[in-house]
Amino acid sequence: MRELVVLGTASQVPTRHRNHNGYVLRWDGEGLLFDPGEGTQRQMLRAGVAAHDLTRLCVTHFHGDHSLGLAGVIQRINLDRVPHPVTAHYPASGRRFFDRLRYATAYRETVDLREEPVSGDGGTLAVTDAFTLLARRLSHPVESYGYRLVEPDGRRMLPERLAAHGITGPDVGRLRREGELRGVTLDQVSEPRPGQRFAFVMDTRLCDGVYELAEGCDMLVIESTFLDGEADQAEEYGHLTAGQAASVAVEAGVRHLVLTHFSQRYDDPAEFARQARAAGFAGELTVAEDLTRVPVPRRR
Repeated sequence: MRELVVLGTASQVPTRHRNHNGYVLRWDGEGLLFDPGEGTQRQMLRAGVAAHDLTRLCVTHFHGDHSLGLAGVIQRINLDRVPHPVTAHYPASGRRFFDRLRYATAYRETVDLREEPVSGDGGTLAVTDAFTLLARRLSHPVESYGYRLVEPDGRRMLPERLAAHGITGPDVGRLRREGELRGVTLDQVSEPRPGQRFAFVMDTRLCDGVYELAEGCDMLVIESTFLDGEADQAEEYGHLTAGQAASVAVEAGVRHLVLTHFSQRYDDPAEFARQARAAGFAGELTVAEDLTRVPVPRRR
C-alpha cells in the first residue's frame, strides 16, 4: 500500500473544517508521519491510522502548526507499546523544542525512539531496501527542511520474452540475480522500472531546495498558503502561492500535485485548483481536505 493520508490542512490557524497539519505516508511496511500539528492524535484515530503504523516522524520546522502534536503522538506510541524502533528527523537547531515536546508531561517510556536531527543543507537521512530518505534546506524565517523519498530503480521481467528463451521457474530469479543465463542477458528479457519518488515541501519561499525535492516526483505534497494575489505577502512570510507551487510541479515534471497548508482567509478551495491549472499544471491535482486518502500514482 502506498498512499498519503491527510490528517490536517490548515496553516497557522485551524478552522471548523481544517485541522492543523498532519500527513501520513504509507509506503509498503513503513509509515512516515510528517509535521504533526495540534490535534494530530485525534485525527489519526478518525483516519484509521494507528500508532503501530508509524516508523518515522519527520518535522520540517518548529512552528506550532507543524510540531505541537508531537507531544501527544510520542506519548501515544509509548502508551501503545509500539514494538519497533521509531526514528525522528527534525532540524538540529530545534533540538530544544523537540526535547520539550518529547518530555512535555510525565509518562512511561516504552519505545525505542531514535533521534536523527537534520543539519546543514540536508542530505541522505536513511537508506533502506525500500527507499532512500533525503532532506533539503528550504527558505523560511526559521530553519526548515523538506523531505524526499526515492525508491531504487529496478527492472520488470517480461513473461513473453522469458518464454521465448525457455526461461522458467527458479531460473528467472537466477537470471535476475546474475544478469545472464545460458547466453541470455537480463536486458533481453526485462525493461527498466523507474523507482517511485515522493516529496514533502512545507513552509518556504521559492528556492533551489524546492526544485531539488520536487524533481521527477510521482507525488509532490506542497504548501500553497496564499493565492497568487498575495504573492508579496507570501514572500515576506516565507510561503508559496498556489501558482508558484504549480509552476514548480510543471518544471519538475511532477505527476500528482497535492496542495495544502491553506490560510484561514480563504473559503473557496476550488480557487487553488483554478490557479494551479492557470499556471500550466496538467497532471493529477488534489486540493487536500482533512481525512482524505490520496493514492501514490502507479509506476510509469
